[in-house]
Amino acid sequence: MRTSGHTVLITGGSAGIGLALSKRFAASGNRVIAVGRDSRKLLWLKEALPQVETIACDLGDGIQRERLIHTLKEQYPDLSIIVNNAGIQYNYSFLEEKEPRIAEEIAINLTAPIELCSGLLPLLKTKEEAAIVNISSGLGLVPKTSGAVYCASKAGLHLFSKALRHQLEGTNVRVFEVLPPVIDTDMTRGRGRNKLSPDRLVDEFMPAFAGNRFEIAIGKVKLLRWLVRIAPGAADRLFKND
Repeated sequence: MRTSGHTVLITGGSAGIGLALSKRFAASGNRVIAVGRDSRKLLWLKEALPQVETIACDLGDGIQRERLIHTLKEQYPDLSIIVNNAGIQYNYSFLEEKEPRIAEEIAINLTAPIELCSGLLPLLKTKEEAAIVNISSGLGLVPKTSGAVYCASKAGLHLFSKALRHQLEGTNVRVFEVLPPVIDTDMTRGRGRNKLSPDRLVDEFMPAFAGNRFEIAIGKVKLLRWLVRIAPGAADRLFKND
């Protein structure tokens, strides 16, 4: 897969993993469109990287998702890579939480990537080379107790990525999935230990992307994926009390 000369959409592109990806793709000679719902972060990104184009959109809102797809079709017909990175995580127990934010987590983590893939695939199919990159999680392989909805949404994205890859076999559109461990971002502040930086994730991702490695386990998820295969019970116990 070429890593330059593309028009790249990155959701959640103004912070964390998305920001690191926006910087790296822009530095590699791509036209980058960063989508986010925080207008202040988008303004900061535009000031820091004037070459990156920004679009404000709350991916948890179905109407805004539809508007985003329409805008991309109309204004960015050269789009050739979609990076579905935006995600949120709420940790709670269903026994204690009075108002769990189920719909928001599923909408941003799962529904939005699926709808963007569906709505923008007609654009991608017209390109000589195109890609969909879904950022899932090691927690889509083994769940942690406190993040039931997050884990379910990432497991769904994991299987969606596999199924879509099968559907698009033999076409010009390649489907990649990135499975990170805990990354040091605003979303994970106060959670986890020995977190990887977003830049370290991108360092591992880019050569794997260039080499057409379609399922890219990052850091400790390489070991986790192996453990799930040979000792699934032990893998489950690792996260049972998280």
